Amino acid sequence: MASTPSKIPISVLIPAKNEQANLPACLASLELADEVFLVDSQSSDRSIEIAENWGAKVVQFHFNGGWPKKKNWSLENLPFRNEWVLIVDCDERIPLELWEEMAQAIQNPNCDGYYLNRRVFFLGKWIRYGGKYPDWNLRLFRHQKGRYENLNTEDVPNTGDNEVHEHVILERPAAYLKADMIHEDFRDIYQWLERHNRYSNWEARVYYNLLTGKDDSGTIGANFFGDAVQRKRFLKTVWVRLPFKPLLRFIWFYIIKLGFLDGKAGYIYGRLLSQYEYQIGVKLFELRQFGGQLNQLSAKPTAETPTLPEIKESA
Repeated sequence: MASTPSKIPISVLIPAKNEQANLPACLASLELADEVFLVDSQSSDRSIEIAENWGAKVVQFHFNGGWPKKKNWSLENLPFRNEWVLIVDCDERIPLELWEEMAQAIQNPNCDGYYLNRRVFFLGKWIRYGGKYPDWNLRLFRHQKGRYENLNTEDVPNTGDNEVHEHVILERPAAYLKADMIHEDFRDIYQWLERHNRYSNWEARVYYNLLTGKDDSGTIGANFFGDAVQRKRFLKTVWVRLPFKPLLRFIWFYIIKLGFLDGKAGYIYGRLLSQYEYQIGVKLFELRQFGGQLNQLSAKPTAETPTLPEIKESA
């Protein structure tokens, strides 16, 4: 393979908030990028200091509670000096062999984007089984050609200001790169649980939209004969209608997809995914019970539901 240039003409976008534990390793893996933007949400830890010490450009994103969220806002507003943008989360790293492959890939005039395969680590172990690998994500694309889909979840509270599992839409089909990116969160299990508590709000709304026939125009769509992501979306339209999903998710991950081969870490991960599925189900019940709301008090009060006294904001 041809030698990799000192800087590759790719602009990196990192969405962040209070990520001081993950940022040093992430930024160290991005030294070959021509420029790096850290789009921050008013971090209270050392995230900004760390990013600036590594030469990243820090931009503050102030969420208005609606759409667009952080990544789409960044794609619309940041002054990228390169045609290609790479989306990297703080708990991800880009190995040298992937940089070398990307340096060649962006020379192809007939492709507007590339899927990257994530190698997920949990409790220090690569979760190779359970359906977690391969894990394709469209992360490298011409920034003027791609935007994240809107799954109509922005009215759900406590999902955060960043896109969760929305996918990038491109006009032309994307290709696949061979080298893996690394996904490993250096924070503790508390952070995993906190994050997935937010994610389950988002997932419950996605389930609710599927069950109520919400218009899916403006999304990647569900297509069994499409790419890997569209097939996964199609299977979700079936999945949301199945009973006993927490149990089924554990059986699928741990037994059918051989998650037990990942040892203790695989067992814990499978149990956590089952718990996550239960959270989604409870919140989906709440949505259906209270007319699409995740908070009973935001529904119309009943005789049994006392109203809160009016609070006037001070001038």
